[in-house]
Amino acid sequence: MTSPSPAAQVIISLIPIVGIVMGCVVIFFYLYWSHKQKILMIEKGIIENKPFDYRLFSLFVGCVLFGIGGGLTLFFYVKEGIGYSLLGGLVPLSVSIGLLFFHLNYDKLK
Repeated sequence: MTSPSPAAQVIISLIPIVGIVMGCVVIFFYLYWSHKQKILMIEKGIIENKPFDYRLFSLFVGCVLFGIGGGLTLFFYVKEGIGYSLLGGLVPLSVSIGLLFFHLNYDKLK
């Protein structure tokens, strides 16, 4: 089998780097403009206090992580059996179970 050309290897290695940098730039400007907006609202006397809904957040993130963790756990179990690679799926699965437990018991904990 022939190996890819050096130019192709450079391009392939640059794609994730550029993606990460662009993601960081988007996050930076979102935070910057959000801060500017809050400062202008404070200067004009408009105070918008939105409480963070921990219960809805824990349900959403718990369900997403449950799907990801369950899929990864099943994949690694079928591919390699029981081993250290299985932790790649068990960690998000365990976090999701904790978040879903928090969602169910939020009223009791409050």
